[in-house]
This record gives sequence, structure tokens and C-alpha cells, in this order.
Amino acid sequence: MGHLYQDKKIQNRVKRLQGQINAVDLALNTPDASCIQILQQAAAIKGAVNGLMNELIEAHLRHHVIGEQTAINETELEEFLKLLKRYS
Repeated sequence: MGHLYQDKKIQNRVKRLQGQINAVDLALNTPDASCIQILQQAAAIKGAVNGLMNELIEAHLRHHVIGEQTAINETELEEFLKLLKRYS
């Protein structure tokens, strides 16, 4: 997936994840950090990773599976992506 270095949306998601992981690391090293707060941060990371996976799958489909084909049914593709996101 060498084409992903150009995708700002994906790069921004990764940077956000890095920030969230750093926040958990900091909280884990803070004696008075709340367990609930750390769990909430971990849940946010889980959601962010799922979002990143969805973006990567869509980028892969568009770049490698569909490619430069001209006859793409965008409606079907969007329905498929919605379904994929719902179950991931």
C-alpha cells in the first residue's frame, strides 16, 4: 500500500491514535489516574483503530481491487462499505 503516504485522512487518523496512546501511557504513569478514565481512553483507541481499519480497507478496495475501472457502481460500493463498517 505504498500509495497511502499521500492520504492525509489516514495520516491524520494515525497521528490522532498516537496522541491517544501517549495519553494512556501518561495516565498509566500517573499515580492518581482514574481507572475509568484510562478505560475510556482505551475504548476511544479501539474505536479509532476500527476507523483506521475501515479507511485502509476502503483505500485498498479503491486502489487495488477496483483500480481504474470505469464501470463502478458507486451506490453498491457505498452500501458495501457501510455494511463493512457496521460489522467491524
